Amino acid sequence: MSIDFEHELNEAQREAVTTTEGPVLVIAGAGSGKTRTIVYRLANLVSQGVDPAQILLLTFTRKAAQEMLVRAESILGRPLHGTSGGTFHSFGYATLRRNAADIGFESGFTLMDRADSENICKDVKEALKLGKGDRSYPKKATLLDMITKSRNKELSIEGIMEREAYHLSPYLEDIQRIADGYAKFKREHALVDYDDLLFLLDELLASNEPLKNQLQSRYRYIMVDEYQDTNLVQARIVKHLAGTRGNVMAVGDDAQSIYAFRGANVANILEFPHIFEGTKIIRLEKNYRSVQPILDLTNEILKGATTKFEKHLYSDLKSDRLPQVIHPLSDQTQARLVVDQILQLGRKHMLHDVAVLFRAGYQSYPLEVALTRIGIDYQKYGGIRFHEAAHVKDVLSFIRLVLNPHDLLAWQRAMEHIKGVGPKTVARIYQAMHSGDSKYMAQMVKKHEQLKELLTELDRLRAGERRPSAVLEAVLAFYQPILIEKYPDDYPKRQAGLEQLSQIAASYKDMEQFIGDLSLDGDPDEEKRKENAVVLSTVHSAKGLEWAAVIIIDLVEDRFPSRKAMQRAEDLEEERRLMYVACTRAKEELKLFVPGSVYNRASGMSDPTLPSPFVLELPDNVFERVNESYGGGLETRRKDVYSTPDYEIPDTSPESAEPPKPRFSPSKLGFCRHKIFGKGKLVAQLESNKYRVNFPGFGLKVIIGDYLEFL
Repeated sequence: MSIDFEHELNEAQREAVTTTEGPVLVIAGAGSGKTRTIVYRLANLVSQGVDPAQILLLTFTRKAAQEMLVRAESILGRPLHGTSGGTFHSFGYATLRRNAADIGFESGFTLMDRADSENICKDVKEALKLGKGDRSYPKKATLLDMITKSRNKELSIEGIMEREAYHLSPYLEDIQRIADGYAKFKREHALVDYDDLLFLLDELLASNEPLKNQLQSRYRYIMVDEYQDTNLVQARIVKHLAGTRGNVMAVGDDAQSIYAFRGANVANILEFPHIFEGTKIIRLEKNYRSVQPILDLTNEILKGATTKFEKHLYSDLKSDRLPQVIHPLSDQTQARLVVDQILQLGRKHMLHDVAVLFRAGYQSYPLEVALTRIGIDYQKYGGIRFHEAAHVKDVLSFIRLVLNPHDLLAWQRAMEHIKGVGPKTVARIYQAMHSGDSKYMAQMVKKHEQLKELLTELDRLRAGERRPSAVLEAVLAFYQPILIEKYPDDYPKRQAGLEQLSQIAASYKDMEQFIGDLSLDGDPDEEKRKENAVVLSTVHSAKGLEWAAVIIIDLVEDRFPSRKAMQRAEDLEEERRLMYVACTRAKEELKLFVPGSVYNRASGMSDPTLPSPFVLELPDNVFERVNESYGGGLETRRKDVYSTPDYEIPDTSPESAEPPKPRFSPSKLGFCRHKIFGKGKLVAQLESNKYRVNFPGFGLKVIIGDYLEFL
């Protein structure tokens, strides 16, 4: 049957579908019909007489591959027998099974799952006699994470630690020994893990020329979906299979490469035209999801990217409503204003078609409390729900005991960390406390120093000030060493969630009200319910999804972009792409929240914030600015200046007629210019390419040299 490309596809899609020879790179902007293009290309190849067995479709999920094949069959009106469609890992597994002897497994090999791999790490650790008696020693899941991240990013374990897990650095030598032992164990027992499927395939294709030639002859047409999410070894596999001039089509969007933490390398898609000779680049820029004002804003976000494929998204969907940039006075009032917006949007849309997005899972905690308090259902994707976070439950158990010494469940939770005190002993201690059995209590206190510390702290808290923020501050100080001991692998991440708890406490005056609101349990069937529940999601978990209305919160420096990302140029670029992904989830309405201050637990006060650079860059014609008034309402305003310099930077240009008269002594480092912060004074060089700069109106910033123009 003939396919009506003229009516089924737009011009760029048609070009991608009908260009079948040679390397093709399809830059598919958000919402531009990427899957449709792949499906029609599959159907077109077969309709042109290509044997389905000569087509290889590589995707990141088996479900995606199956969906594409089924849709192509529907267009053709017949089955696609023989087409190889699946993940890189499934293709690797099938190829390695057929050639097991060539990779050193004469009798074949066994593929392990995640649990198997973790248990081998544990066995190797014990065989090496490492970590015995050390309760802070990294768990088996963390050991495997470090090994697999090192392999997927092709960095040393030390390099991974420096970037992502510096708190584990005392165990660097041990983890390296465990990694070596893990690799040796697998080889000796003919075992492979998921990472091996890729690396062994890469080695096999690099060393076995006849096999590589055979596969190149068999798979004359290769298509790779989500190419921006490939890691280095996956890109090498594609090159092995296609050669440098093969009929390979990579489809993806460099602006949606947000999985570096998994090993994805945006350079793969950016360098595709240099790797494959004569690559034809086709851009899918017509968006079928969002109204044009939202796309105008997202196009501006992409303008600031340093390395990219130029693209300009456009849509036939019109709207006279601009995205809003809403400025709450603080992160404490942000949650209330977001709830107000959700209630308003709920009059026009079903609640499950409204989403609140954030950079990190803990950032939704105040909002979760506010929604639960007024009875709005929500579903959360990415990060742990507030009520389910173990460290939050720990802290709340201490506070519950300040209010109610008879709370047995809270006692059980509060004593979990005390070695040698299990549930039965807790019950016995509880009984002794409330029956006046001072003899038994004296024995227990003498035997368990930590129990003595806990009881003393609770007595002190009950006798002291009952303001929620004061009680929580004392509990957090007491809990800090417990947090580090109980959750050694990821306590820095959990710490951020507890900072959010401090922010919530600051808005309460009554302890009973505070603990009551926090202890309200969410619906245990939350995961099953989707109808009419507002969606809360991290941006990473939102990729590939869409909603009628999207609210993005905490768009300030150190939160979005994250504090860590501000230190490295490539990390900041990925944060920009995260912002682009977040905004392009919205179909009709987009609201960006920029709190003017954030609660500082150390001082008990709010510190002023600097808006996210991605907001600062936006020209005033692509959004409507809305400010929270001191009365709590919202006022629509034109975009005004975010801050005014409080001193002048001297003019050091050659044209300057008079010598500068600075109000400070210029150092020999001189001055520089930054795209967002303007002209600044270099205060110190911290590393070879990192500087501390004083910017008028913005204060001291640590900036990577790549982002500075030195004057």
